[in-house]
Amino acid sequence: MTSPLKVQRLQKFSKWSTGLKADLQSCSRLLLCFSLCCNTSALQVSRLPLIPWWTVFNLCTQSKKMEHVSFPPLSRVAICGGTHGNELTGVYIVKEMQKQKVDKMGSVSMTTVMANPRAVDVCRRYTETDLNRCFTDALLSSPITDSTTYELRRAQELNAQLGPKGSDEAVDLLVDIHNTTANMGICLIFYSLDWITLHIYKYIKDKMTSMPVRAIQLDIPLSDAYSLESVGKHGFAIEVGPQPHGVLRADIFNMVKEAVDHTIAWLQEFNLGCTFQEGEVEAYTFVKSVDYPRNSSGEITAAVHPELQDNDFKLLQPGDPMFLSFSGETVEHEGEAFYPFFVNECAYYEKKIAFHLARKTTFTFPSICVKKD
Repeated sequence: MTSPLKVQRLQKFSKWSTGLKADLQSCSRLLLCFSLCCNTSALQVSRLPLIPWWTVFNLCTQSKKMEHVSFPPLSRVAICGGTHGNELTGVYIVKEMQKQKVDKMGSVSMTTVMANPRAVDVCRRYTETDLNRCFTDALLSSPITDSTTYELRRAQELNAQLGPKGSDEAVDLLVDIHNTTANMGICLIFYSLDWITLHIYKYIKDKMTSMPVRAIQLDIPLSDAYSLESVGKHGFAIEVGPQPHGVLRADIFNMVKEAVDHTIAWLQEFNLGCTFQEGEVEAYTFVKSVDYPRNSSGEITAAVHPELQDNDFKLLQPGDPMFLSFSGETVEHEGEAFYPFFVNECAYYEKKIAFHLARKTTFTFPSICVKKD
């Protein structure tokens, strides 16, 4: 239970954060970190200047050596693919693991899941609605009727099998594998400031040195987290591209297999009692989405500019070209500099998204080990 002092600090921080998108719910994890890491009234939260929360978070975690944290063993892991039926890397990773009957690796019990079998059968992203937008608390608790889509029914089945979301019964770690048509390389996507996922990310990044390995953080409360990996106690998506939908590339397959193997190796080491030292990693925190230019009828009037195309995670400065209209005019970026990702993703046309924009953030995390009896 949160102490009155922590609640008071939380309330102060919520007021201080007004206008920044942060609110009491989304900042709760952060303030608990403040309480643990700073443990002092010298912060004087109410007097802090109006600066972004991620800056304050890192100033606070760096101002004092972070306390060591222990976690229960991570013994139940789910590896999922086919959440989108035409993203074939995850489909074939899961098929291969099922063919080899991989259900236990050392201390880790493995569950492999073909998340959307109907969509896999027809090699389509989904059959009625996007399964990877069906895992909010509201949708998972909605009643099933004759009009309920297959994907929402399937989301509730997966929640019952791998969750329930937010419960002690949920799998310890859920990894969901995706492909993108964007030139993003290999990325881990996660929601929360989770010491486990940050340590796994650093481990994978340190092992896979021949390619950039990046992380994307979606700053969304768990109740609103909409994708499959949010069902586990800890979780992340592995997003890899470029790969056309409905196509399987050997290099992409091997890249993802290596990342999955490193994840399992980290879990083995953690469960055996290894201590993972404190450190820091860079990640890209989602800020907003950008749509294509459109006319009054809602039709697209420009394509992603050649100088932006295939340049995911390259800083987009004010004045840099974003779009090239069909009449030859350039649309330039205005305002703050951001990092674009999911640039010209095929599946996002229906969502009216040309690309996302992010800030680069440095996250500091404490040393961790398994909790001993």
